Amino acid sequence: MSRRPGSVSSIDLNADLGEGVGDDAAMVEIVTSANVACGFHAGNPSDILATCRAAAAAGVRIGAQVSYPDRAGFGRRFLDIDADDLIADLIYQIGALEAIARSVGAQVSYVKPHGALYNTIVHHEQQAQAVVTAIADAGPGLAVMGLPGAEVIGRAERAGLPVILEAFADRAYRPDGTLVPRSEPGAVLSDSAEIAKRVVELTLDGRLTAIDGSSISVAAQSICLHGDTPGAVGHARAVRAALADADIAISAS
Repeated sequence: MSRRPGSVSSIDLNADLGEGVGDDAAMVEIVTSANVACGFHAGNPSDILATCRAAAAAGVRIGAQVSYPDRAGFGRRFLDIDADDLIADLIYQIGALEAIARSVGAQVSYVKPHGALYNTIVHHEQQAQAVVTAIADAGPGLAVMGLPGAEVIGRAERAGLPVILEAFADRAYRPDGTLVPRSEPGAVLSDSAEIAKRVVELTLDGRLTAIDGSSISVAAQSICLHGDTPGAVGHARAVRAALADADIAISAS
């Protein structure tokens, strides 16, 4: 596939790790950024420490995968939580992960909300502002990873925070650029070759095919490879190989 004018020459690959599901040991050798669970939706201190240690050893950038306090629902249920409580919850999670990361000679570089919180702050103004406030208060230089066009991204930019625009390798998109909810048919892709092909097209063209067949523009600096879906490691390896074949470098910088 030929490179289009203005296309990127490198892309970051990220994965949700430290959740106690999936093959973290394999994924950390494939990705360049690790979204490490902070215990509110999944993970425990021992697993989180092991994940940070593995990421540091592999030279993988560490991000805080913050969530609603919802272990029973794996962080995939909306919570109508007070803004001050949400801010406190997020600062707590970021701080805990930062301490663990420091213990293995690493640091937290960015924050990526998980699950329902991630989807909520695409449009929810109050919770989006709470996320931005928490990240700004948690420490200087932390970037916000999120969906292009999301409310939280706009607010982060206006607050002077660095942002990392993200796209998803294995998730279907609506025509408006948001993700198809997991509860709907076709929301999660399962064919490694199809996933790899769309990632290369996204990186070269900045476009994806939405679930209705329309072509949508998606700007992305990082691609999420879910580690807890069936065949996740195979999908990730296929994506990495396809990017290499297309002469696209894989880097967190």
